[in-house]
Amino acid sequence: MSEFFQPNAELIQRRWPAVAKRLLTEDPGPLQADLVEGLGSTLSINGIQLTSRHDRTREAQLQAASLPVDSPVLHVYGTGLGDLQLELLQRSELTRLHVHILNGTVFALVLQLLDQQPWLGDSRVELHYAGDLAEICLPFFALPSELVLADDFNAKIRDRLISEIQLTFNNREFDPDDSEIVGRLAASLELVKADLDVAELFATVSGREVFVIATGPSLEQHFERLRAIAEQAPRPLFICVDTAFRPLLEHGIRPNVVVSIDQRITTRHLPPEGSQGISLVYMPMIDPVVLQAWQGSRYVGYSVSPVYERICQQVPKARLHAGGSVIHPAVDLAVKMGASQVTLFGADFAFPANKTHAGWKDGDLGPQLAVAKHWVLDGYGQRVKTQLNFRSYLCELERYLARHPEVHFFNTSRAGAMISGAAFHPEFTQ
Repeated sequence: MSEFFQPNAELIQRRWPAVAKRLLTEDPGPLQADLVEGLGSTLSINGIQLTSRHDRTREAQLQAASLPVDSPVLHVYGTGLGDLQLELLQRSELTRLHVHILNGTVFALVLQLLDQQPWLGDSRVELHYAGDLAEICLPFFALPSELVLADDFNAKIRDRLISEIQLTFNNREFDPDDSEIVGRLAASLELVKADLDVAELFATVSGREVFVIATGPSLEQHFERLRAIAEQAPRPLFICVDTAFRPLLEHGIRPNVVVSIDQRITTRHLPPEGSQGISLVYMPMIDPVVLQAWQGSRYVGYSVSPVYERICQQVPKARLHAGGSVIHPAVDLAVKMGASQVTLFGADFAFPANKTHAGWKDGDLGPQLAVAKHWVLDGYGQRVKTQLNFRSYLCELERYLARHPEVHFFNTSRAGAMISGAAFHPEFTQ
């Protein structure tokens, strides 16, 4: 045992015995740890530098500068080498600094190699495992290296942190003054005026079960069963996302409602043939060509995005929840229609079995499998490939489910991402 670990561990034991107990079970042995030198030096873990190798102090100062100087409570995600914690603790206004461990094994290794008592011993510090909390805390700084190194236990908090960090970047496509957006909304205006308000669907299926069908690869496991259920009377209400519509039709399954929000959706995704008697719920960014070709009823709604603020003032319609993916308004529609139970199909947020979507070729609906560099935990607790935006969509869905405890939510596959707040359906889950 190193000269540093015992005093570090004893201090943690005195202040946070539950954390100390878990840290003592962490095994840093398998980590590839290297000293990396530049103008200064740092520790590299599995090829990821924990800090700058040139000037750790200056880096910590820049990181600290991103946090409000007058905030009495701050949160740091990742432990690093302690530099940011020491920098923030110099602030006299600070009364509480919460440090959230993102990788227990990495922290255990640092405790062996470096004296961390100067910040661990400060009475204003509270030490946690990030994954012990269901949600992130603000204001925060997340150490970039440990967002990459985050372990399985803390992965969901990592995903929420990254989603929050990238929020402004992700919203760049939704500038209400963008000429393409202005043009599309103008082109849709007359249709929006003529079409039904989505609010007319609210509270129309109170107490019923609703199936919300997405396009994840696991949907393929359920085509046969869904077709059989679709032929029953009565049956659950079927709501599908736009990209699931064609695969469902190809397998003889007619949904009751299709939800679409994306301006890139075409009649290839929403073929008008076979749309008779099927309701389309849409937001006005949809191509008017797609809307005019639809043969069933059309209902329009908005999200709270600034994109729809002007048109909402001109033509008031009800709003649906949006979180980046069409799955969000589809689930919100089910809840607003009065569902007591919502069962999710194909809501994978990942690429199980090395597939991207059910019923579509690799790359048809976005990036190809080969570019998937990220991961989430599946229903078996194993890592499964995904892409960054899928993790953000998953976070937003989980937040939505948490806000609606009155509804029972079920997932139908362990192959995709584990969805907090959705139990595995006992009949459909393999």
